[in-house]
Amino acid sequence: MILDPPLTTLFEDSALPRHELPPALVDAYGGAIGFPRPCVYANFVASVDGVVALPDATESGHLISKSSRADRFVMGLLRACADTIVIGAGTFRKTHGALFRAEAIYPEGAAAFAELRARLGLAPTPRFVLVTRSGSVDTAEPALDGALLVTSRAGEQSLRGRVAATTEVVALGADTVLLADVMALLKKQGRTAILTEGGPSFFAEAVRAKLVDELFVTTSPSLFGRYANDRRKSLAAGLDLGGVPLDLLGVKRHGSYLFLRYALTRSSP
Repeated sequence: MILDPPLTTLFEDSALPRHELPPALVDAYGGAIGFPRPCVYANFVASVDGVVALPDATESGHLISKSSRADRFVMGLLRACADTIVIGAGTFRKTHGALFRAEAIYPEGAAAFAELRARLGLAPTPRFVLVTRSGSVDTAEPALDGALLVTSRAGEQSLRGRVAATTEVVALGADTVLLADVMALLKKQGRTAILTEGGPSFFAEAVRAKLVDELFVTTSPSLFGRYANDRRKSLAAGLDLGGVPLDLLGVKRHGSYLFLRYALTRSSP
């Protein structure tokens, strides 16, 4: 079995679409999963007290999730359903050597993930898209091989001569990049299943621009606490979102971990 014990479904909206998953993934996930097209969905792991990002140079997710196999499996499954994965430069700088693919985060499911992508008519790997306003990123990172790097015209100048021939660079805007423009570009390219693994600031901007359709949150059984100037971040940081409402679509459980799925109400303030 890919995940033993599998996830247990506690609640699921009966109207959710369902992809034809390989049986091994149905068993591990505790049922099917599916997305409307087009769809932009985000994925986070958070402590019970709402911390999703820590201020050190280490990738926060593994620390907050305590390297949960179930969390890594769900992360892999969400990647396997996507034709595109988008992150921001802040998250990218913390993930040295990472490949943003399903089999990279959960190798035990590699064969089933590949079968799922074939059933969905997707390329063997999702297109990786990095958004960086300044262009100040390590262009030698393996994830940028064949990637799309979206930046500003100022960032494009910084990147000139530093990217491989396989990396596509697109400049949007003079000295900044709006996520609305990034998503418009991707949809123009025919991208219809977009997963964002961007950090709290990236996610907050995307929500404010009404770009996100669904949100997946793994609640890790841990407490980190907050204190003045701790530089720890909650799920949506840096912007006032005015109480954007969420509709609960599903709840799954694995031990003391909860896996929550929400729809965002786009008509919200």
